[in-house]
Amino acid sequence: MAGKNRMGVVWGVVAAATLWTAPVALAEGTARTLSGYTQAIAVSAARDEALAAFYAARDYRPIWTSEQDADRRAALLRALEGAPAHGLPAERYDVEGLRAAFAAVKTERDRGELEVAVSRAYLDYAHDISNGILDPKSIDSGIVREIPRRDGLDLLRGIAGDRPALYLRELAPQAPQYAQLLKAKLDLEALIARGGWGETVPAKSLKPGDTGPAVLALRERLRAMGYLGRSATAVYDADIQKAVQQYQFDLGLTPDGVAGAGTIDEINRAPEERMKSILVALERLRWMNGIDLGARHIWVNITDFSVRIVDHGKTSFESVTVVGQNQSDRRTPEFSDEMEMMVINPSWHVPRSIVTKEYLPMMQRNPNAAGHINLIDSRGRTVPRSAVNFSNYTARNFPFAMRQPPSQGNALGLVKFLFPNKYNIYLHDTPSKSLFQKETRAFSHGCVRVGKPFELAYALLAPQSEDPKGEFHRILNTGNETTVRLEQPVPVHLVYYTAWPTARGHVEYRRDVYGRDAALFAALSKAGVELPAFSH
Repeated sequence: MAGKNRMGVVWGVVAAATLWTAPVALAEGTARTLSGYTQAIAVSAARDEALAAFYAARDYRPIWTSEQDADRRAALLRALEGAPAHGLPAERYDVEGLRAAFAAVKTERDRGELEVAVSRAYLDYAHDISNGILDPKSIDSGIVREIPRRDGLDLLRGIAGDRPALYLRELAPQAPQYAQLLKAKLDLEALIARGGWGETVPAKSLKPGDTGPAVLALRERLRAMGYLGRSATAVYDADIQKAVQQYQFDLGLTPDGVAGAGTIDEINRAPEERMKSILVALERLRWMNGIDLGARHIWVNITDFSVRIVDHGKTSFESVTVVGQNQSDRRTPEFSDEMEMMVINPSWHVPRSIVTKEYLPMMQRNPNAAGHINLIDSRGRTVPRSAVNFSNYTARNFPFAMRQPPSQGNALGLVKFLFPNKYNIYLHDTPSKSLFQKETRAFSHGCVRVGKPFELAYALLAPQSEDPKGEFHRILNTGNETTVRLEQPVPVHLVYYTAWPTARGHVEYRRDVYGRDAALFAALSKAGVELPAFSH
């Protein structure tokens, strides 16, 4: 709710120097005055459980509206004024309205109502900067992350402490990537104010040896982006090729040095589009604020088609991945969990949705279709295809499960990595190695296929084995399905960042493969988050 409606009046704009500094004494006497103030707080706070409990516990003493609260009050107003720097909507907190309300106080009842109004503005801001503005599940069903929302009563107790300015600063995520994204946001704002990266490249594709106006535009665009020094060439020469290649590498594109259609499309994106990615990334980091990533954790960025093990801030393992297809029931979800085990020589227990939507229609046409996958009855017994009339069944009443035994051709490959979850998502090997050569790798049913699964297994076994590689292969060579538990479970985070800073703070961008960021930015915009105006 906008601050201009909190007290039922429209507050004007006044200077900070006119803030309330002393109680108002009424002619009716002190008792009547205190009663009016206390009653106003009690009534105004009654509809918010945290506010009511907080003020009742402190006998309705103020934290904003007395002379002793000047530092806390000033710190809050500065924080509210700085909200847009975090990609938060300034109008949501109505700082100018709050300033005007302080100047408009005439009675102790006014002061009591203002005290609660300021606390409401503070709580709005504290919740937003701590854990985000949006409820992501209501925007995209694939964002199933549990957000550790801060308790309102704890937030009020925190700001009532002795160091309010420090407390306010520490509400925002303290992850270094958050600060790096804030800097990138400032840099982009300055760039936009200067007119952006110049004219777009008027070509569908360009390659080494090409000449003409489109090459000149490509050259100038790359120079403005910082990938190329000053040059007078009108030829797609070795310097331009190298710059294109570095740009491709930074954006996760195939780094061939040829400005094909996909590369041109990315080069032509306006800085406003990159700003949207940064604003959404800031919001996503706020959702994860309060989650202990783990000194050692697994980081799966869906948009980057990658998995990393991060040890104390440094990447110790990295691999390409394949993620879920861009279909409503196959997109890889976003959540955090703990990896507890790996299964070497796994069986593939085919998900029910795949059994009924894909394999049942195939077997109705040809009973021997998918013959490498066994039919399993309710008692766990393998059923011969010849004993089943598949035409008698529908997706609803098909009584069999399907299981593929361990093998080189198993859909899960030779190892899978489990973090048990209700979404039935995990990391695994695959026999379909060619897909890792694709630039965009969204081909799975939702699980994450790992390009270097054996190396991932070695890395996970290393803390508990003197010979992780040897141990893994001894088990693998048996051909038997074997579960190996991790003595120390490893946090795993499935995330979706289209803007993410490198270790050196340089922000790299990725494509919005599922359209999630577009939907989230639309919701942020509806909530009042604004882009800087772009002037060509």
